[in-house]
Amino acid sequence: MKKTFVLVVLFILPLVAYLFFASGVNNFGKLPILTEGVLDIPENIDKVTFENKITVLGFLGNNVELKKGNAFNLNQKIYKPFYEFNDFQLVMIMPIGTEAKVEELRAELGNLVDIKNWKFVFIEDEEIRSVFNSLKTNLSLDENLGTHYVFIIDKKKNLRGRTDDEEEATKYGFKATSVAELNNKMEDDVKIILAEYRMALKKNNAERKN
Repeated sequence: MKKTFVLVVLFILPLVAYLFFASGVNNFGKLPILTEGVLDIPENIDKVTFENKITVLGFLGNNVELKKGNAFNLNQKIYKPFYEFNDFQLVMIMPIGTEAKVEELRAELGNLVDIKNWKFVFIEDEEIRSVFNSLKTNLSLDENLGTHYVFIIDKKKNLRGRTDDEEEATKYGFKATSVAELNNKMEDDVKIILAEYRMALKKNNAERKN
């Protein structure tokens, strides 16, 4: 049994990891930068920041109960496959006053998976608009400061997305109401950016050894 375990660790797990990341490589090679220098999250009690994190960013708005379905879709299709990566986080920027509703949502999400990398940040309305506007997309927040779209922010606070999407040409965000879009596009793109950083880390480590 010990020999079998050692063989699995040495050979099977690296192969599984390779196939996991290789399956995410599409014609981009690297995920294009659409907007540089997204405004970081204003100072908050939990010290959540975009810096040095791969972030899936969303805005649930004041009507949390109306966007619970978005959160559950993201939880299953995007968060669950990636939450064990230390540099990955899923951040929801929330209006002040939604704390009680968010606690209910957190409890429900926590019944399905460890939510250690689900982050909810509560800031002023104008600060929410400022962060959203800094994404410089063709999308907008609704009257409740929410949107069905979520976004990929890299470790240098750049918005990543697609420049040759077959449906939208430039794709700034991913619609959380669509399981198909999360499955067929966003999951693939998160794999790409995670693989990109891991390859860069591997290269840096190799250069140091030389």
